[in-house]
Amino acid sequence: MARPLPEEERPLAPFRAEIDAIDAEIVALLARRLDVVQRVVAVKRAEGLAALLPERVEDVVEKVRAEAQARGVPPELAERLWRELIAFVVAYEEERLG
Repeated sequence: MARPLPEEERPLAPFRAEIDAIDAEIVALLARRLDVVQRVVAVKRAEGLAALLPERVEDVVEKVRAEAQARGVPPELAERLWRELIAFVVAYEEERLG
């Protein structure tokens, strides 16, 4: 439950609601991405592939930086977030691959 906003913060309420809605969309996209990762694990297991494929990591980061730049998002922010996401996913895959 959200705490009531102090009087001086009330003008921020609509922006906070918008940010909360965007955050929910981001979480939904993360869930969708992890669904794909689960299918990737099955293929990697069947093909004997490692969880970490360094060339793929760099490819993803390069694409994300370019997309961020094109949309006016600092590429450094996108890269930092994706490297953290990728590290989590690699650990997630390693755990499932055994």
